[in-house]
Amino acid sequence: MAQLSLAKDKITVVLLEGIAATAVETLRGFGYSNIRTQTKSLDEAALADMLADAHIVGIRSRTQLTETVLRSARKLFCVGCFCIGTDQVDLATARRLGIPVFNAPYSNTRSVAELMIAEIIMLFRGVQPKSFAVHRGEWPKSAANANEIRGKILGIVGYGHIGSQLSVLAEAMGMQVRYFDIQKKLAIGNAVPCPSLEAVLAVSDVVSLHVPDTPQTRNLIRAEQLAVMKPGSFLLNASRGKVVDIDALAGALRSGHLLGAALDVFPKEPKSRDDLFESSLRGMEQVILTPHIGGSTEEAQANIGHEVAEKLAGYSDIGSTVGAVNFPQVALPVQEQGIRFLHIHENRPGLLSEIDRTLSAGGLNLSAQYLQTEGDLGYVVTDVTATHEDDATRRKLRSLREDLRTIGGTIRARFLF
Repeated sequence: MAQLSLAKDKITVVLLEGIAATAVETLRGFGYSNIRTQTKSLDEAALADMLADAHIVGIRSRTQLTETVLRSARKLFCVGCFCIGTDQVDLATARRLGIPVFNAPYSNTRSVAELMIAEIIMLFRGVQPKSFAVHRGEWPKSAANANEIRGKILGIVGYGHIGSQLSVLAEAMGMQVRYFDIQKKLAIGNAVPCPSLEAVLAVSDVVSLHVPDTPQTRNLIRAEQLAVMKPGSFLLNASRGKVVDIDALAGALRSGHLLGAALDVFPKEPKSRDDLFESSLRGMEQVILTPHIGGSTEEAQANIGHEVAEKLAGYSDIGSTVGAVNFPQVALPVQEQGIRFLHIHENRPGLLSEIDRTLSAGGLNLSAQYLQTEGDLGYVVTDVTATHEDDATRRKLRSLREDLRTIGGTIRARFLF
């Protein structure tokens, strides 16, 4: 699909699921005024209808951008996930359609880390079962199984942005930190790396999981791994729901091998507030269950709104794909004058030469160019020394658009004035 660039007031932006007002403010700051907002997620049919004329869409974790929805949104050219995860988007289809998908991998780091610290303290003090008891009218005042976290060992599985931030906060609280990551990561403070997952599980008084959802991490924590953990230890998961075998965890808790747990993510989560949450962990007073709220603070949502909106505007305005999770990373410095040309295509030998010949045949002189390929996809940004202010150039660009459509392997093309 090839198209000339649209005036910003003609570009329709749809933001779903009550995305923070900072997203709207940021987009308006970049000149986008045609913004529609929706507080809820929509089912597939309603979503397809909502996106029929959308060029940019922003979602959170509940909206499902399936292949059917993406293919029906014929004007859509970029997607923003105002959260960390992108599981709710069919990334492969978006890639095939030439639609980059952006997310916010860093903006809620502090919020998640703070929640983990709070839950660690609650678990070590046995706050949850005591609170339930007091609600029932009981008064279980006791120091049994109530401990300070100072001096205890926190094991962190996945030492990325959240894991390392948690490491800093935990050390400030007097904890010792051990961590394991499949990639070699530089320790922060006095944290000590462990050579294997089992090694960090075996030594820790409490384990916190911070890994992505991949085939390698699904059911990463099963009965075998739980058995390696210290008797009376605790498990936290605020990463992805499929990382932990929930039934195995429930068994370890019932047997008393683990003293407690805290989970913010689950293999199957309700799609709306009206849906029932089902889990074998329900009713266990020693387990803290929260509805995927690790990043749900006003501060985090405000940061996410700004970060993702800025990336969407960056792609729409200058073609930057830095931060896209399914696209080659391209950012060509902006020149003061000229026309910028974006071309998304199948990664075929000789295709760039065909593009350049087409532009040269149209009388356009190339002033800058950046091509990046990734697997089966290629993306090139080209600046040409021309102006769109005269009718002759406009006609030339329209003619070039038709020529570019005939190049085999073209997925999308845009001119940015």
